[in-house]
Amino acid sequence: MESWVADIEFERTSLPGRLIKAILVDPLANYLPASLLRGLLRFGKSELAEANWNDPGGWRSMVISYDGRPKQLADKMLVGLGSVPKALRNRRKLASRLLARLIDSAGHEPAHVLCLGAGPGRIIIDAMSQAKRKARATLVDISSEAFDHGRRLAVENGVIEQVNYLQGDARDIDKLLEHRPDIVKMIGICEYLSDEEIVEIVGAVAGVMAPGGSIVFNSLSKAHGSDRFFRRVFGLHMNHRLPDQLKELLSSAGFGEFVAFPEPMGVYQVIVGRRQP
Repeated sequence: MESWVADIEFERTSLPGRLIKAILVDPLANYLPASLLRGLLRFGKSELAEANWNDPGGWRSMVISYDGRPKQLADKMLVGLGSVPKALRNRRKLASRLLARLIDSAGHEPAHVLCLGAGPGRIIIDAMSQAKRKARATLVDISSEAFDHGRRLAVENGVIEQVNYLQGDARDIDKLLEHRPDIVKMIGICEYLSDEEIVEIVGAVAGVMAPGGSIVFNSLSKAHGSDRFFRRVFGLHMNHRLPDQLKELLSSAGFGEFVAFPEPMGVYQVIVGRRQP
């Protein structure tokens, strides 16, 4: 599976850039008064900050980070230079490539991909556009707010007939699905869930999957160095877990054969597991 991602062109930060961030940028961002930093972001009309204040870690802030082409100067600095936005774009490339290859290696066509906490579905739309074989995707989210944006993306990428957006709770997935998924995508949601919530969700997922099906999820490391800034300024509280901690949680629900793929910023690892017999 390592060969699947060998040619991805990831974003990286140079050694001088990492030193400046560690010595100057992170201490200022993490320890200057939060009210001052929020005021500067409001003055700079930061759309990324506004999106997080309205919905911390929500789909709008993800779209801004994924696109990487903000209009405001404040956002150009946050999105262009920040470790997490770079790592998010790396995660997008890594996850979409892995999903595309899993679709291509599925035992039948079209493969069925279940996306949990899907938002607009940027990653699975990327994956279906890259895959050589057909897939259909069921995108489930507790809120339907991002669905219209997702449908526009699907139209632009020529996969609108292959996607189905459903509003609902992932823990009730057995009541929402008509067909068993071959692949389950849980990218970008574990960091907002407790251990108990993860176990409950993957337990429900395991109940609708056939043995041998794949699950794709990610870990989050504090290596980005900005957790204090995110909590104080953005109101963004994320749960940082090592890959082995997440593997243990998923193992309890019947998953195994895990393979982890780190992105070069050291913030995320995308992990593929299998539903065990």
